[in-house]
Amino acid sequence: MQSRTRFIALGLACVALAACSHKDKNAPLAFVPADTPYAAANLAVLDDDTRQALLAQADLQLPSQVAQMEAFAVRLQADDPDAARLVRVFAAEFKGKTIEGFAQANGLDLKGRFVFYGEGMAPVLRIELADPKAFEGFVGRLEAAYGKKLDSATIGTQGYRRQVFPASGTELVLAVVGRQMVAALLPANAATPLLRQTLGLDRPAKSLQDDGRLAALVQNKGYAKWLVGQLDLTRALPLVVSGSDPLIAAIEKAHAGAESAHTGEPVANLLKSSPSCIPEAGRIAARVPSLSFGYTRLDAKHQDGRFDVALADDISKAFSGLKVELPGLGNGANVAPFDLSLALPVTVLRTFWSAQADAVAAKPFTCPMLVDLNDSFAKLGESLPKTALPPFGNLLGVRLALDTLSADKTSSLPNFTGRIVLGSSDPAGLLATGQMMVPALARLKPAPNAAPVALPPDVTGMLGEPAWLATGDKALALGIGAGENAKLAGTLRDPSGEPGQLARMHLSGAMYLDWLKFMEMKSDSLAAAAAEMSKSDEPTITGETTPADEAAQAAADAARSKAQFAAMEAQAQRVDSIDAELHVDDSGIVITSQTTLK
Repeated sequence: MQSRTRFIALGLACVALAACSHKDKNAPLAFVPADTPYAAANLAVLDDDTRQALLAQADLQLPSQVAQMEAFAVRLQADDPDAARLVRVFAAEFKGKTIEGFAQANGLDLKGRFVFYGEGMAPVLRIELADPKAFEGFVGRLEAAYGKKLDSATIGTQGYRRQVFPASGTELVLAVVGRQMVAALLPANAATPLLRQTLGLDRPAKSLQDDGRLAALVQNKGYAKWLVGQLDLTRALPLVVSGSDPLIAAIEKAHAGAESAHTGEPVANLLKSSPSCIPEAGRIAARVPSLSFGYTRLDAKHQDGRFDVALADDISKAFSGLKVELPGLGNGANVAPFDLSLALPVTVLRTFWSAQADAVAAKPFTCPMLVDLNDSFAKLGESLPKTALPPFGNLLGVRLALDTLSADKTSSLPNFTGRIVLGSSDPAGLLATGQMMVPALARLKPAPNAAPVALPPDVTGMLGEPAWLATGDKALALGIGAGENAKLAGTLRDPSGEPGQLARMHLSGAMYLDWLKFMEMKSDSLAAAAAEMSKSDEPTITGETTPADEAAQAAADAARSKAQFAAMEAQAQRVDSIDAELHVDDSGIVITSQTTLK
């Protein structure tokens, strides 16, 4: 028996060693500390067909991004001409190119791996390169445009570039390490151990690749390996609130120095902390321990994602079994081109937030960065009893279903036809309140689950459309526009939410385009009004922007806006539908989205 046990143990050890041997010691994740507060990475690369489809989509948006960079350069010109020139050259690198063309010209590997993570709270980006020399050439062109080179430095045999930002107490570090680009925002004059680990000269005692935290999310949440991310608030919040993180400490010291110069208050006083900060930050993080996200499906026709918010057990239990009787919230409802259902169970929400306010009142925060929460929760606790008053106290949720949408230059709101549903545990009381507020409705006598009644001309005249009202056991439904009366009965019979379900949304590609056209029209109107207001014969005060500067900025902003809407509309042309849903399960909040392309 002893020999057999040894044999099994030896076999398991061989399997473990074989698994470890398959790990790439130079993979980006191998440089990430296992206890990093945040990380986002691809654990696998996309197949060629999907990559090309996504690149084609990104290329549609590229002109808009270039226009935004050019507008930003105009905005910088007066205060920082060197930075403006740098932004222009960066934009020029993309102009007239595809994303793939830009990547090939500058040495980036579109089939490579990447990770964005924190050395403590200091952000670090690692990207695999196809041609390190080409990337160095790209950086050199940016330096030439900026008018001066970044400072060069070495640590051991590794060279790197750095740019110090005294106002924030930070520095940008940029290096090519092997076949990877490393960019990081560190404290100015970062300590040698932090700099060495950031550049990968020293490895973490245990890496995120060894830890497998992101791989576990793939397994537990159903994320695909192409993009997985997590923010661990139990690690991040104590570092931020206590100021114990080197980057946060450097930023706070720089800000304290500036405030001290202005007010005369000693820097030491401004930087005083409290030993309560770390445990109180942990107290908050225990309520919302982490956030995570990832794609669940990604191919030429689908872009599905999931976002998770972990919650403390008592929060999850308060909502995971809650069934909200709002028609249309449930799956399988007959959806309109734009259809949004949102659960607002006021009674349950009032009970939950009252408990949170009572908890803060019983144990107030003492950390200087958190003491404002005491007042916020006190005000919340005082206002919550007011939400018990009907009809608001009986509210269950709201649904907006639009069948048509069109822009109108003469109105601040679009023209539309559709239905509005108000869920309530007392629909009759809700109607009675409405009749008190709008006397013209007093003559309406709709019967529950009966045919809808037409609204009087006094009301429809304001709406500009015919309208009808219908009532159900748990809701009132208002139909606006020709033919909507025929849809009200079915709308009130649509499925209500499943346990834990709190929101659902559907948007067709055609309605998406209608929304964009309306937004573009309003954007043009606002831009025209702003241009008219900027016209003035008043003399320019020294140091202020000149009329020529303002005209250039307005022209750049207009070009940016036009390019942005053009890109969005081109993308919308490819969308068949967008769906999203939010529910609470035993672990916390789950938000899913599904985008289907034509």
